Amino acid sequence: QVQLVESGGGLVQPGGSLRLSCAASGFTFSSYAMSWYRQAPGKERELVASVTSTGGSTNYADSVKGRFTISRDNAKNTVYLQMNSLKPEDTAVYYCSIVGSSWWGQGTQVTVSS
Repeated sequence: QVQLVESGGGLVQPGGSLRLSCAASGFTFSSYAMSWYRQAPGKERELVASVTSTGGSTNYADSVKGRFTISRDNAKNTVYLQMNSLKPEDTAVYYCSIVGSSWWGQGTQVTVSS
């Protein structure tokens, strides 16, 4: 069955960096676009970034443009989210998802605080 396992979250100071990973299995990873979403307490889940199946095209929410980078390694069935210049408002649970599906990982907590 489809499995998406996020990792790499944690506590970081404002201005710091984290790299999230999402290990995928149970489907042909290289055939699907992938996305990262996040959900902060009391807020709706929002799309952060997406990447096409080949990695050739990416899209970002305006709030993270220039700070976050989504990428993928189809040989490792993994999608990444490099997060730089983190702000307190980036605090959320981050999830990866297969674009156009209802499959989600369990999420990884990112907390940006001094």
